[in-house]
Amino acid sequence: MIQNLTQKILAAHLVEGKLEPGTEIGIRIDHTLLQDATGTMAMLEFEALGLPKVKAGLAAQYVDHNLLETDNKNADDHKYLQTACARYGLHFSRPGNGVSHQVHMERFGRPGFTLLGADSHSTGAAGVSMLGIGAGGLDVALAMAGYPYYLPCPKVFGVKLVGQLPDWVSAKDVILEMLRRYDVKGGLGKIIEYYGPGVATLSATDRETIGNMGAELGATTTLFPSDERTRRYLESQGRVDVWVELAADPGCSYDEHAEIDLTKVEPLIACPTSPGNVKRVQEVAGIKVDQTITGSSVNSSFRDLLVVARIVKGRHSHPDVSFHINPGSRQVLENIADAGGVMDLLLAGARIHQSGCLGCIGMGQAPGTGQVSLRTFPRNFPGRSGTKDDQVYLCSPETAAAATLKGVITDPRELGKEMDYPRIVDPEKYLVDESSIIFPSPELATTEVVRGPNIKPLPHFEPLPESLSLKVAIKVGDNVSTDTIMPAGNKVLPLRSNIDAISEFVFYQLNPDFHRECRALGDAIVIGGDNYGQGSSREHAALAPRYLGVRIKLVKSFARIHKANLCNFGILPLTFKDGRDYDTIQPGDVLDFSELRQLLKAGAVEIPLRIGKRVITALLDVSDHQRRHLLAGGTLNFIRNSLAR
Repeated sequence: MIQNLTQKILAAHLVEGKLEPGTEIGIRIDHTLLQDATGTMAMLEFEALGLPKVKAGLAAQYVDHNLLETDNKNADDHKYLQTACARYGLHFSRPGNGVSHQVHMERFGRPGFTLLGADSHSTGAAGVSMLGIGAGGLDVALAMAGYPYYLPCPKVFGVKLVGQLPDWVSAKDVILEMLRRYDVKGGLGKIIEYYGPGVATLSATDRETIGNMGAELGATTTLFPSDERTRRYLESQGRVDVWVELAADPGCSYDEHAEIDLTKVEPLIACPTSPGNVKRVQEVAGIKVDQTITGSSVNSSFRDLLVVARIVKGRHSHPDVSFHINPGSRQVLENIADAGGVMDLLLAGARIHQSGCLGCIGMGQAPGTGQVSLRTFPRNFPGRSGTKDDQVYLCSPETAAAATLKGVITDPRELGKEMDYPRIVDPEKYLVDESSIIFPSPELATTEVVRGPNIKPLPHFEPLPESLSLKVAIKVGDNVSTDTIMPAGNKVLPLRSNIDAISEFVFYQLNPDFHRECRALGDAIVIGGDNYGQGSSREHAALAPRYLGVRIKLVKSFARIHKANLCNFGILPLTFKDGRDYDTIQPGDVLDFSELRQLLKAGAVEIPLRIGKRVITALLDVSDHQRRHLLAGGTLNFIRNSLAR
């Protein structure tokens, strides 16, 4: 049977269902990934299952988000994670060791394996031909316990790459070209598989960049073949023994198809306030720049940082520009230093930070009022930087370096008039550093788990009642992100293990009093537009609203991960059958759902609801196992009941 690469890997891991797009499948997960913004809750959820150790082939916990220790909360949670990892058999990457995606690719990634990560950018595992999927923390906790991961079988979007990127254009411009063409919803329900002769011109870390930001297309994940470039990367990391060659069968088919001629890709930039708002750099050239940041969860590899170091070598950043470097890992920084890049960056005025997400998640590096920030980050949602009404642009390291030197947005090809383009060759052998990873062992399994005062028990949620009468707590528009539902940043993220405290920030950007008003309503409903819940995988955007009394979200369409998280915590994810009904509902309206529990038990897809004297129809598009979880009041309730039986 002729298959594309996606079909091959899914078929090898399929435990339930058939590979028919749109139907539910269950797949076996080889690796699980947690980071500290989602991992604390996921570990609490895993502990609630009562198992003595993880059952996944490899489970890893990274501390890369909450690195600012302004009080006890983050330090306490880091100690909890370290001791829980020791107790239950997870690898633990210490604070400052690096961003989960970069470190996992360096030390653990394996071609043809599956990875389920409690971070939407787990799709960056494509760099080593790993099928990495982002999910909510509870789904990852279940995979750690050995359960399959369930998802709608995606379509496969084949993108043929031909040619080679010209000077001053890099992998970031390739994924920005995809976003320019297809916007933030273009990948919904799809796995994007790149193939063709142009793939061989891209390094493993180039592919990680493209895969990482595939999440901004709404894609389930991204996949590249495992070829000589993959082998070369793994050999340079001292792990060539895990390499296997993987490729689509000649003549295979794809559900959708596109082609990119790499020779024609130009420097591109995503303008405020969406990764999909992409323009040619030339179109916005001349805008004054106040800050540049290269690194964090994407474009933080050896190649990306060294190209900046070589561009600024012998020069200094513009006096009006604050110049930042966020290494992807301690290993990256050590190898940049070995290549002489650290001194070049320091002499150019760079502020070199510890390895971590930092400004990408709003942990410091916030720009000033009205200031323009050019970042190689994956997201620029409104306020995500920590500054209200921020002006954040997303670009390549080359474009960031050009702005660093010139003080304005500059097409990096303009630098070609002053210098040769520094094409970076990855080391034949990286300096490898695993000293900040604590590996599991039988001796550590006796470790006592340490819990700080901010770690609170999981809230208990009641099963779905027979009927519901709900007031509209808030009505929002299209492309609302999980950053809007549940903000990140150094004020909110330290509360991630305290649902009562963090729930005070639900929809905080839109209405600081939302939590009080929602609690006062009793049971409530949220109304939304298209692509509701795009962005981060953080399950707090479902868990905290449920804690406040939100029982249903009724929208035009959902982003994949957020919809799954809603089912996990007992919030019904309903969509309008007729999108025009969205305009007829206002905050404060009462929506009545009669015989709701009976309808779910019967497998109903159409759910009628009454608004005054008018009846409209909503749709419930969920799998059979999600129905069972919704009836139980959430996935943990269902699993606990099953284990008890």
